Amino acid sequence: MKRILLATNNKGKLREYRRLLRGIPFEIVTLADCDIKTDIPETGTTFEENAIQKATTMASLSNMLCLADDSGLEVEALGGAPGTLSRRWAGKDADDAKRIEFLLAKLKAAPDKNRSAQFRCVIAIAEPGGRVEICSGSCRGTIITKPRGENGFGYDPVFLIPELGKTMAELTIAQKNKISHRARAAEEAKVLLMHWESD
Repeated sequence: MKRILLATNNKGKLREYRRLLRGIPFEIVTLADCDIKTDIPETGTTFEENAIQKATTMASLSNMLCLADDSGLEVEALGGAPGTLSRRWAGKDADDAKRIEFLLAKLKAAPDKNRSAQFRCVIAIAEPGGRVEICSGSCRGTIITKPRGENGFGYDPVFLIPELGKTMAELTIAQKNKISHRARAAEEAKVLLMHWESD
């Protein structure tokens, strides 16, 4: 079976993608499986740039088809921040709890109290020869004042889905995989990969 490399060291993302991409005609392998320890700096100013940078670099290093993403939270009252800086916004070594604390402090100080937000995800699929395809997805919500829920990771506990009355962290895996930004981008990617033919 052909192989595809998932270019992330984020264990939460790896678990989600293994579920979301179930059924594709590829064996999914990780950076650890390939003994790749190179850390790709995210120097792009958009999710698209970062996803392409990671996918093309890792495709070249591994000499195999590679899937990489960049995703994050965009909050209207903060002018779209943290955006591409979502993981590093509260500091290089901050954990999820510190990131949430930092976000809520920023929102408390924001003159505009609009707490509308969206999660965005862009997936890049790249071949060593240079072909790149892009898929994307988003999920709208609002930021609440206190974390709720034990599932998910990142900003999930403060991201409320208004129509469900639950945060992303209160959803079951099955529920999240129907509506999340990553699920929507992965659904596009899955369709693409089901019919993938190398150049």
